[in-house]
Amino acid sequence: MAEYTLNSAAVEHLRALIDARQYVLDSDWGEAQPDAAAQNAYLEGHPWSDYASWHLGLTVGASDETKARYAFVAGDFRRVHRSALIACVYRASEWRHKDVELAAHDLLQQLDRISG
Repeated sequence: MAEYTLNSAAVEHLRALIDARQYVLDSDWGEAQPDAAAQNAYLEGHPWSDYASWHLGLTVGASDETKARYAFVAGDFRRVHRSALIACVYRASEWRHKDVELAAHDLLQQLDRISG
C-alpha cells in the first residue's frame, strides 16, 4: 500500500478557494474528476506546483513533477468539489491515511459552513 504525507500547500490553496466561494456543491465526482487527458491539458498550461495544489496527498518515494507523486485530488482544476472532498475522506479513512482524512474532513466542514 502506498504511503502519503499531507500536502499543506494544497490545504491552504483549497481553503482559499472555498473562502472565495469557488466550489461545486452537487456533482457526481465519478463524472467530474479530471481524467488523464484533462490532467495533461492542465499541465500544458500550468506549472507542477499548480497541479500539486489540487492534491491533498503526496506519495512518499515518488519523484516530484510526476503524476504518481500527487494523490487525493479535490477539484476539477477550477473549483473545489464537495463530492471530491467526501471521496478523499472516504478513501483516506479506508486506507488509514489519517492526516489526509482529517484535512479533507476539515475542508468539507469549512465548505459546508460557508455554503450554508
